[in-house]
Order: sequence, then C-alpha cells, then structure tokens
Amino acid sequence: MSHPADGAPSPIDPDFDALLARSGLAPLRLGGRELLPIVQGGMGVGISAHRLAGSVAALGGIGTLSSVDLRRHHPDLMARTTGLGAGEEAKAAINAANLEALEREVRAARERSGGRGLLAMNVMRAVSEYAAHVRRALQAGVDAVVVGAGLPLDLPDLAREHPKALLIPILSDARGVQLVLRKWERKQRLPDAVVIEHPRWAGGHLGAARIEDLADPRFDFERVIPETREVLRRAGVEKEIPVIAAGGIRSHADIRRLQALGAAAVQLGTPFAVTEEADAHPEFKRVLAEAREEDVVEFTSVAGLPARAVATPWLKAYLKIERKLQAVAHVKARCTKAFDCLAQCGLRDGLPGWGQFCIDHQLAAALRGDVKKGLFFRGAGALPFGAQIRSVRELMARLLTAEPAAQGAPA
Repeated sequence: MSHPADGAPSPIDPDFDALLARSGLAPLRLGGRELLPIVQGGMGVGISAHRLAGSVAALGGIGTLSSVDLRRHHPDLMARTTGLGAGEEAKAAINAANLEALEREVRAARERSGGRGLLAMNVMRAVSEYAAHVRRALQAGVDAVVVGAGLPLDLPDLAREHPKALLIPILSDARGVQLVLRKWERKQRLPDAVVIEHPRWAGGHLGAARIEDLADPRFDFERVIPETREVLRRAGVEKEIPVIAAGGIRSHADIRRLQALGAAAVQLGTPFAVTEEADAHPEFKRVLAEAREEDVVEFTSVAGLPARAVATPWLKAYLKIERKLQAVAHVKARCTKAFDCLAQCGLRDGLPGWGQFCIDHQLAAALRGDVKKGLFFRGAGALPFGAQIRSVRELMARLLTAEPAAQGAPA
C-alpha cells in the first residue's frame, strides 16, 4: 500500500502495511507518502524524545519529539547547566544546551526510525525560544514542525529556507483554521495538515480560553471536523490539507468514526506516554496508567491556559492555596528559577488568574518519576491496555485492529 521513493525503505513497516490493509482504515497521505493514520503527539518535558518518536516512525506512523527542555535527557548538558542560578548568563547557557540536545534527539530518532514514517518536532508557540526551536529543528532535518499553544502565524516566515518541510498547526475550531489559512496565504504557503485538538479530551495545555469553555459544543468533533473541511473546501485546498483529530482517542473504533467524519488521521498522547519506549521514568508511566477519571483535574496553568493533569500530592496542595498565591501575584524582575521558558508566565509576570508555579520544575519532576513534586499531564478516557505498560508496537497494532463484534450484534 505504501509507496517508497526509489532506493528508500517503504514508509510503513511491512507487517503494519498488512495490518492497515485489513483494518478498514484509510492511510494518511502526507508529504508524498502513504502513512499509518496514527500520529504520536508531542509531550514535554522530555516525555516524547528520540526513543518514542523514532519507534512510532519506524512502524510507519508520525513520531513527534517535543522541543521543550530536551537537555534533561543528556547528563553532560545537565552538568553544564546545573547550579548556574538565574539571570541572562544562565538563560543563554540553558537555551544553548537545549538546542544542542534538540539536534542530538533528531539524529537519534532518525537512526531509530530506519528511514520509515515521518519525524515531527512539536514546538509550543508560548515558549520564549519558539523561533529558535523551529529554526534548529528544521536545520536538524525534521520532516515536519507542529505548533500549538498559540497561533503560529509567523511559522511560514521561520521556515522560508525549508520549502519542503511540512508545517502543521494545532487548532481547536474552524475559525482558527480560517485565520491561519488567510494569514499564511499572504506568505505564499499553506499548512500541510491541520491538527484539530478537542480541549475537553486532550491532556496538557488545552485550546480553550477558560476552563468553563472546555465543554463548548463548538469543539465537538462531529461539528468541528465538517466545519474545518468546509473551510478548506471553500479555499480550494480540501484535498491538499488533511485534518488530524486529537484528544481522547483510544481505539480502532474511534479512528474509524473520526475518518467517517472527514478526518484523515488521529493524534494520541497519553496512550503513547505509557508505552515501554516513552522517554520517561517508569514511575511516570505508572501514575498515568493507573489514574482513574476521578483522579484527573482541570486547572489554569502557568501559561494562562486550561490544563488537565493527575491530582498528585503536589497538584492537590497547590490547588488548595492557588487563590492565595494569585492574590499576591506580582511582577518579578526576572525568572527566579533558572530561565525564561515561557514568553508569558503567571509566576514571573505576576498575572492574577494564571498559574503561580514553575512549570518547568514540575514537569521535570514528573519526567524523573517524582510523584510528590511532579505535574503529570493526562488526557481523558481509559487507556487501550488499562494500567498495563506495553510496547509501541502492541499499541499501534491494537489501534489498527478492529475488535470482533459482540455475539448477536450486527456485523
């Protein structure tokens, strides 16, 4: 089914090409390739680095690295940037280390993928080094740059010297898609795909203005996917720009339903975060895999966006004093933790109503499996293997395999 270029390996692992052919699902056509209709979402700090992204790509899907603070996977870079204190010198050293780590991770992911699938880099628009991360990722040779947590209206400018790189914005409704199309057209470039992420079901930072908006029906896939397809149709690019649905997707039936609505593929985060290959401590995976729906809470993050995470001891303690912290929020002359990881930060910039904690510290604690101090982002819904930690290969096979109809049910 897949169509390799001359001399290149087939984009899809042969076993998974056969699985796809039997699945009843359509392949994702992107970047001149036919791929599995499965995208692994980018997860920082460090959850989706080269092991996870390279493993997903090796089977024929899209593996995504997250650009945020990748130095934490490299002991020499951590040694170089530990104990620097705060200030401009520390910030410059940490930013330089993260860019070096980014290049290393792309090379390692490419080697692990064996030339199959596609490799993407997820860059949050909200991070202060957004432009530098985009440029370095493109220089390092990623196939695609995926941008969320803000409108990437300047992404075509940043990628001007890389016309073959795929540019993919993450949005939550058709209005955002229409705005990006209009702005990008003026720059003689269009998205190569769009990710439509449902803020009610996704994990991490969510694409809604307030927690109260998460259940707004305008985000429902049954509404937003057809609306997005109509926006693309009116622009004359419906066939050129596939729609990728993200948030709460857990099964073959979910993928089939979303493809019937008009999505070309799906993006998953949490199910990949608990795989054997995910680049996090085993305790991180255990916390996510064992969390029940009642263990997951929504709150306002330090970036001012709604967020969803497991109610760990740290998060419970923080939420008890959140209002008191917000009431005394004040502007700091500079980041007192280490470096300005976000362009706007509730803690550093004294923004009342925003989170009052250091997100980099809390996410880094989760990466190393520290349940007492960590912030463990998690999407909604039960996981494909329950609380079990299984391989990327098993997860991808499960997603591509239709469950047998219940006895007595119509075929």
